[in-house]
Amino acid sequence: MAEPSVQPHLTPQFCFSTIALRDFLRISRSAIDDSITQHLNALVTPSQSGFDPASTAVRIPRAPNRSIDPRACQAFKDKVLFPSWQARSDVITYCAYVATSPDPDDPEVGLREAETEKNRERVVDERLDPYSARYFPREPRTQQLANLLRQERGVENIVRSRTWGLVRERCGDSFQDAEEALNRWRAERERRST
Repeated sequence: MAEPSVQPHLTPQFCFSTIALRDFLRISRSAIDDSITQHLNALVTPSQSGFDPASTAVRIPRAPNRSIDPRACQAFKDKVLFPSWQARSDVITYCAYVATSPDPDDPEVGLREAETEKNRERVVDERLDPYSARYFPREPRTQQLANLLRQERGVENIVRSRTWGLVRERCGDSFQDAEEALNRWRAERERRST
């Protein structure tokens, strides 16, 4: 069985390092969600009768939905899928908190102030250059992080929806929504820990 994603040590520097943040999310998604079909196929109980060479004589299309033991499916979801989703959710939530907090260590604050001051001193003659009045200040890194997290939340929702569709199809799960299943797993985990 695959290993769940390990949550990195969460610090504001981790969040502001967009390469590290994106790498964690990308690697976690590729290890679990992008290869969900292979993980589910690994849960299928092998044939009880062994290999029959005569079975290769005629090509007979097989139904893709081979039965997966419900206990194996539940164990995969409880030990691999949901912990990976939870680790990614924790990282995104923490970084969203960092993005909405004041950033006293922003290295570009002086540069932005200088650009703003330079823009105020500029003389604009829109008859000569109609585009000269435009001014696009640099975004603070907290705003850049918030934009990145907005995109990553959208990607996460798409990935979870796709993954959950395959899990429901192969495991016959009754939950209609990935978030509903994850929330139920969280509640069950909380109940066990108390």
